Amino acid sequence: MKPASNRQPTPWFKQFWPWFLIALPGSVVVAGIYTLIIANQHADDLVVDDYYKEGLAINRQLKRQNVANRLGISARLTAEGRQLDAVLEGSIDAPQLRLKLSHPLEADRDFAIPLMRINPTTYRTLLPEPLYGRWHWTIDEGDGSEWRIDGEQRF
Repeated sequence: MKPASNRQPTPWFKQFWPWFLIALPGSVVVAGIYTLIIANQHADDLVVDDYYKEGLAINRQLKRQNVANRLGISARLTAEGRQLDAVLEGSIDAPQLRLKLSHPLEADRDFAIPLMRINPTTYRTLLPEPLYGRWHWTIDEGDGSEWRIDGEQRF
């Protein structure tokens, strides 16, 4: 018969396996919180809360685009560095137009900027920063404009 050992058992918090078993669900909780933070900071801007009002606004925009088609208004945009030129065709007699640039995925990058006439068919503006990638654009005469043209371009 062996003599009884006087050695005390090691407390649980000093052993490997309890900490290993606690670390597994703990890492899932940390990863879940991190994923939630990322999802909130980089949320998609594609979902519209008030889709009915957006639908009515789309109908008004289509009417303005039809007016531009009847007047034969079209545009071609070119950008070199921060300078953007818009060459317009059609019957336009405005000293200044409004250009709205919309990023397809990030609404916080959207902005509107005035286009100044530099000759009968060309309007120019200086951008806050050079454009890269794909952008949606809209040109009109400002609030209350009867016509509107839009397009998409890769810069």
